[in-house]
Amino acid sequence: MNAGDPAQDRRWLRKAIELSRLSPPSLTHYAVGAIIVDRRGDVLATGYTGETDPHHHAEEAALTKLADRVVPDLSQATLYTSMEPCTVRRSRPDPCTDLLLDAGIARVVLALREPLLFADCDGVETLRGGGVEIVEIGELGQLVVTMNAHLLGPVAGPRNG
Repeated sequence: MNAGDPAQDRRWLRKAIELSRLSPPSLTHYAVGAIIVDRRGDVLATGYTGETDPHHHAEEAALTKLADRVVPDLSQATLYTSMEPCTVRRSRPDPCTDLLLDAGIARVVLALREPLLFADCDGVETLRGGGVEIVEIGELGQLVVTMNAHLLGPVAGPRNG
């Protein structure tokens, strides 16, 4: 896999957005999907909000699946997530940005920054500050808004930073 290939980034990000459809409907969290892909383009893990625990975020669900496996160095992996990883959690002590930094993920591709509904998130800035390459594909953000219309309504738009 060529890290930084825009066509591949869009393809994987669309798959993460599609995965978010599996998230149980809730008025307390967004429907988010995440896929961790190694440098060769192989899927290491997937996750979606509420997959195994109602409080698990998508990134957390994906990383949890790797905890019991021998995985290659994640510094060569890319996380594709439909929405910006959180920096504030009410339900857990560690926000997703901390989990990603601790795991050593070097690259994150996202479609939508977290809207100002549940928290004032600065995941992009936090990850960049930790040396993570961030790629935003904002033109796919409307798909995420549509997926979360139960919270955001049909006219909400992406927040730019």
